[in-house]
Amino acid sequence: MLETQVAIEDGAKEIDMVLNIGALKSGNYVLVHDDIATVVSTAAAHPVKVILETVFLTDEEKIAASFIAAEAGAAFVKTCTGYSGGGASVMDVALMKKAVRYKGNVQVKASAGIKSLNACLEMLEAGADRIGTSSGVAIMKDAETVPNESQ
Repeated sequence: MLETQVAIEDGAKEIDMVLNIGALKSGNYVLVHDDIATVVSTAAAHPVKVILETVFLTDEEKIAASFIAAEAGAAFVKTCTGYSGGGASVMDVALMKKAVRYKGNVQVKASAGIKSLNACLEMLEAGADRIGTSSGVAIMKDAETVPNESQ
């Protein structure tokens, strides 16, 4: 877990890791768990986000991956990087949230493909605790045009 140590030494406040998709798909849940747990242990007090790359997973695998990440001590489960095609979906966020809700302290990050205020709000309504987007400026401009109900 040298990469995790180096990232922290270089000032990282959080660690992102991609789930071992091959191990998950082959049913090697122990390897998936141990891989995540090792990064979590190495990161110590730094939150670890486990990226599922949901575009490659069935619903059952998304549930299993979310549960394993929660059990291994991850602070977040995250939909995807955006580099493998696809993006966050409302259905995936809701499914992941249901899978980790029992733990109480594991959050869901919706990431990739969220380009509008409406998409952002849908993800939050589905259970996302955090949004990852490269369209933050556009989303905030959209928010400026929404009428303020308190006026």
